[in-house]
Amino acid sequence: MATEVKFCGMTRGEDVAEAVELRAAYVGVIFAGGPRAMDPSTAASILAMAGTEARRVGVFGKGTAVSISAASHTAGLDIIQLHSDPTPEAIAEIRELSGRPIWAVVRIGKSGLPGSYSDIVDLADAVVLDAAVPGQLGGTGKAFDWSAVARELDRLRRPSRLVLAGGLTPENVSQAISALQPDVVDVSSGVELSPGVKHPTKMRAFAAAVSGWSP
Repeated sequence: MATEVKFCGMTRGEDVAEAVELRAAYVGVIFAGGPRAMDPSTAASILAMAGTEARRVGVFGKGTAVSISAASHTAGLDIIQLHSDPTPEAIAEIRELSGRPIWAVVRIGKSGLPGSYSDIVDLADAVVLDAAVPGQLGGTGKAFDWSAVARELDRLRRPSRLVLAGGLTPENVSQAISALQPDVVDVSSGVELSPGVKHPTKMRAFAAAVSGWSP
């Protein structure tokens, strides 16, 4: 199956429209703080540009199941992405309350996959691999060692859906796909002019690099 594209950190309707034009499977908005952070009502108006062509993902940091569920309904999300080292209990509670699939982020440090990976993979609808950067949840433009993590995944059970994030660009995404064979590649800063403002040429180059990859 072909690798799908998620353009994340959206703050403008025109960027969502461009993502749809490029046949991205997912568009994402940030509720976890930082320069790309949105409120749920504004996010809803931006994500409306996706129509029915791309699924809408909201990225959350710390928060209660009630607040995350409420925000997901206001924003019209299809998927909730938990980016604050979620526990299995939090994943189960938020899924039950929101009625939405949960993508759980596993942050990769110098020692590779954290010990929580085995518990997370059993519960999450997808596992998002991202680089661990102290003091930041994501959107850092930092990559991790894809080949080393691929070797770890060979020893462990792969998730039902694997999403790869962290430091992806039009120039390196084909290498990342070759190493980890993810179901989805997730890009934000790698296709930006400035935080939250996407560069159409870079978006097109990224989509082309993904669609043109072959094993």
